[in-house]
Amino acid sequence: MTDTVHIQLIQNAFLVGDIQTNCAKIITLAAQARQLKADLVVFPELALSGYPPEDLLLRRAFMQQINAAIKTISEKTRGIDVIFGAPRQQGEHLFNAAFWLRDGQTIAVYDKYTLPNYAVFDEKRYFTAGVNPVVVTLKGVKIGLSICEDIWDSSSAQDATKAGAVSLLVLNASPYHFGKRQQRLDILQQRIAQTGLSMAYVNLVGGQDELVFDGESMLLDKYGKLNACAVDFENAVLNYRLDAAGNISSGESVYPAQTEAASVYKSLVLAVRDYVKNNGFEGVVIGLSGGVDSALTLAVAVDALGAEQVHAVMMPSQYTAQISLDDAAEEAQILGVDYRIISIEPTFNAFLDSLKDDFADFEADTTEENIQARCRGVLLMALSNKLRRMVLTTGNKSEMSVGYSTLYGDMAGGFAPLKDVNKLLVYRLCDYRNSIARVIPQRVLDRPPSAELRPDQEDQDSLPPYEILDAILQFTVEDDMPRDEIIAKGYDAQTVDRVIAMVQLNEYKRRQAPPGVRITKRAFGRDRRYPITSGYRRNTGIG
Repeated sequence: MTDTVHIQLIQNAFLVGDIQTNCAKIITLAAQARQLKADLVVFPELALSGYPPEDLLLRRAFMQQINAAIKTISEKTRGIDVIFGAPRQQGEHLFNAAFWLRDGQTIAVYDKYTLPNYAVFDEKRYFTAGVNPVVVTLKGVKIGLSICEDIWDSSSAQDATKAGAVSLLVLNASPYHFGKRQQRLDILQQRIAQTGLSMAYVNLVGGQDELVFDGESMLLDKYGKLNACAVDFENAVLNYRLDAAGNISSGESVYPAQTEAASVYKSLVLAVRDYVKNNGFEGVVIGLSGGVDSALTLAVAVDALGAEQVHAVMMPSQYTAQISLDDAAEEAQILGVDYRIISIEPTFNAFLDSLKDDFADFEADTTEENIQARCRGVLLMALSNKLRRMVLTTGNKSEMSVGYSTLYGDMAGGFAPLKDVNKLLVYRLCDYRNSIARVIPQRVLDRPPSAELRPDQEDQDSLPPYEILDAILQFTVEDDMPRDEIIAKGYDAQTVDRVIAMVQLNEYKRRQAPPGVRITKRAFGRDRRYPITSGYRRNTGIG
């Protein structure tokens, strides 16, 4: 029987810019793999720098630290082959590279062929594309390298095949959106059908600003069968053996694909945990309203950080219903968080008194509603400063899309967990969380949503029903579908025009919103970049 190579894939978190910690983690995990008699240990794309490093790459000191760390890893990982991703500089060019180290030497470097420059990716701003395949022989087994986007294009896999590889290692920093696992699996199977190579796919895990990485590293044999898949949103190690014919054997299991609600909920929890902790905050402050969005945000925060790190505040006004007070108190009690009630009435009245001369000739309107929201924002930010806890905002994607939010009011905060979660999905996530243990009172889910900024107010006084609104928003925001095509799907023309206009007119608000985790294929922020000042309107005929 021919020799087999024992390989470990390391699915782990690597913080952007924390080169010393990332370096130490690579060394420690490589040592553990060596103790388990592994021949090769493989880390994700740009593990040493974290992903995406963005303009840190333009700093000379950053690249000097990278080069020093590569040397340290090389010196301290003898006795096992190590592959990891790191930026590489050659003259004036930077490459997104995979380094293969053996006994203190760099024996091969693979430079990423295909540099993505769409959606959240901006790699052509920094990197030069590679052109050469890399195939290394280990214990008689010829193994090729590839990096993330390369596998979505066929050239690198085909080049590795021509160079004699029997299997391909794919290093990834592939951000999550729901459904991504199946997309990756489809692409890997296409490449296997073209090349006959078995493939090992190792992915990053963890939250990084607006992005969250889900892991789900996987092994596929040379016939395209899924041999193993790691758990999502957690650190994991996949062990397998590879022989000279490219056959994979592994005792690892296939972690089952999760439902949309389960998958998205886990992504929100991980994103909140990493964003709060990696930015040095001791916990979070949340404004509870008794409504569904703040209830979900509270549950996510407690699951991410623990109840002792969550401070919840109910800030009632004269328009706050008793049912809202009761439900907010019940949510806080069930989840065991520190809970306070601070009325905004004195603050609100003080503002109105200061403005009474200027407002004397005007009727009350949304100005007074916005002042209420801004009173709450001021109180939350004051608590944030004093308690050293980050404010989590509670607005969802539906509201953010159409501007149903108040600048410097309910939009004030450090992170927006639900920024890419539409209203209907909010309800599904609440149902999912309650299926684990009831933490959100049922009547919060049953009652009509309301901002409670005027008597008997409901969201549908200002917005179409969410079943209609969310569908139109999906078409115009995420799919860039022209107006006429949306109408052709059966939606009222006047409603479609109104929604599109609201989306276009509220870009200025979204630019001033806090970052929030991306869970769809088209989130606001890095993903969708529209001008604030624009003469573009639907009557251009494009929609």
